[in-house]
Amino acid sequence: MPTDGLPLSAPVRIAWDRYAIPFIEADSDMDAATALGMVHAHLRLGQMEVMRRLALGRLAEMLGPAALEMDHSLRMLGFDRAVPAIIARMPATTLAWVEAFIAGINHYMARTPRLPPDFTMLGLQREPWSVAHILSIGRLASADCNWFVLFNLLRLRHRADWPQLWAGLADHEGAAFWPLQEKTNALADLATRASRSGSNALAIAGARSASRAALMAADPHLNITIPNVWLVAGVQSPSLHATGLMIPGLPFIAIGRNQHIAWSGTALQASSSDLFDARDLPVTTRRETFRSRLGPTVQADIRETVLGPLVSDSRLLGAGQPLALKWMGHHPSDEVTAWLGVARAASWEEFAAAAEGMAVLPRRPQQPPTDAVLGPEDSGHWDSLIRSSDLPRMVDPAGGVLASANEKPRHAAYRVGMFFSAHDRHLRLHRLAQKGDRLDLGDLAGFQHDVHSEAAMEIKTWLGRRLDSHPLAHILEQWDGFYDADSRGAAAFELLMGRLHRFAHGDDGQATYWASWNPTQLMRHRLATAPPEPLKVALGDAAHGVMHDLRDGAVWGDIHRLHLAYPLPGLGRLARFADLPTGGGNETLMKTAHGLAFGRHSARFGANARFLTDMADPDRTSVVLLGGQDGWFGTANFLDQVPLWRAGHAIPLPLRPQTARARAAQRMVLRP
Repeated sequence: MPTDGLPLSAPVRIAWDRYAIPFIEADSDMDAATALGMVHAHLRLGQMEVMRRLALGRLAEMLGPAALEMDHSLRMLGFDRAVPAIIARMPATTLAWVEAFIAGINHYMARTPRLPPDFTMLGLQREPWSVAHILSIGRLASADCNWFVLFNLLRLRHRADWPQLWAGLADHEGAAFWPLQEKTNALADLATRASRSGSNALAIAGARSASRAALMAADPHLNITIPNVWLVAGVQSPSLHATGLMIPGLPFIAIGRNQHIAWSGTALQASSSDLFDARDLPVTTRRETFRSRLGPTVQADIRETVLGPLVSDSRLLGAGQPLALKWMGHHPSDEVTAWLGVARAASWEEFAAAAEGMAVLPRRPQQPPTDAVLGPEDSGHWDSLIRSSDLPRMVDPAGGVLASANEKPRHAAYRVGMFFSAHDRHLRLHRLAQKGDRLDLGDLAGFQHDVHSEAAMEIKTWLGRRLDSHPLAHILEQWDGFYDADSRGAAAFELLMGRLHRFAHGDDGQATYWASWNPTQLMRHRLATAPPEPLKVALGDAAHGVMHDLRDGAVWGDIHRLHLAYPLPGLGRLARFADLPTGGGNETLMKTAHGLAFGRHSARFGANARFLTDMADPDRTSVVLLGGQDGWFGTANFLDQVPLWRAGHAIPLPLRPQTARARAAQRMVLRP
């Protein structure tokens, strides 16, 4: 890491622990931002370059001509569309912070003698970063998680019973539960890859904690990839003293704590987009140039309307009519200033004031729409936007427990969304937290590793009664609902659910769980309403098949695997780093979400970082990543946290600079 001749006003000190987690001490805010940029580039420059090209629709420059169609679709979505307006509105102090962060990235890029191996594998070149690149990555990270469901549902609008299907879906508190295509929509898959988020978060009042101070547990759920979606850092400067989890390439702490408060979050599952019928809307066209690795440079048109881009032009979407996408990400809002304000807040009131700067949703009526595609006349809801203060909130609840797990918000004055996770994880968190009088961080860590599913217990009991004396009934009866890696019952249950799927959902194609937020509740509903005799036959056939699958004593970890791999295709075995048995499932607190279990499969989405803090002590914080802190393939800190993750251990994360210095494995001084 270059340490001399940096764009600094004074020396900056960095204490690195043995896991390559830095604590930065700077005498000015701008020097702190520059050092953070250096740290991000040093640890994750290859990952950041991939994210930059994904946000700008430049995948073909890495992957070749096969990615040109995807690039066209990504530029159509326009993650950089609002960037000029955001920059124009950004306060001078925030803009200076972002520019100093970029100065650190660019200095590293220009001066480092070695670039990450990603550059060689993907044919990347040194290219300076700009404010626009940082903000585009921020918009990519805020992609609407509902695109995954919404874009796939478009495939069903040709059905004669579509109005009834949509009405049932829009009134349902869970996920999309109508049979979708076997392959999910490629555009939705890629566009939400960086943001398809879930998560658990839990806060415990001081009256309920062993330390007499508030506790917080953060358990973000995202795509499981290597390098990890998060990196860990601490920083102290005149106006900022905080530590926690950051997204590589973004200059703020998204989950963390300072001397006064701790903060975390889960995906609101908010519907931040609408699709509009664009048949009668005027259209403008711009010409874009697309370059590809080892392929020709081509040009293509991007068409837009006053309501947003014509996403129906994407062949990846497969829409049958002109559709315009209106998305909150196309509106200018300044989340960087908001997040910096959060990290500097000293009270709930200051936190809430900072969060007010985050754009949320259009001010829609409570009643769900009558179709997935709206008429242009319905766009008036977008004339007024709600902010964080308009959302339901709870302050100091009587029970001393606050939990969030992507459930439907209660008592919202406006329609927040239509697709939510079941309440299972939320209720499980509450029940676990209510069991102890004096909770500590060890208790909260245990909650993060909990693999019990009450939803699965309900449906397995219902199925077991209908299996009569079949041997599978005994296996299910003995299963306690815990998705431990060595559980035979969990394997039997999920294999049975997979074999019953076609019976429950018909021949329209097997829906993947990735187009649904609530597959267990969906299956329960479909089986409960099935005719008794066909259900009995189907259940018997499925049970025999499951017993065949379990003939060699298979347990859940034999078929449910944790694959740690690089997120881009085309690199083969070079990009596969681990294949491990794992516990957990789709709706357990330790989420390791998966598709239908027909046999061996991988968990592609779920828990990927853990953060715990006790406000009684600035140094009583711990963190662990699924993977490691370093994004360079093969280094000592590339996968070194995987054993800690699997054993339920974590790394101390001090807030006091003197503690960070005392624990340092290496100290470094960055000089002007």
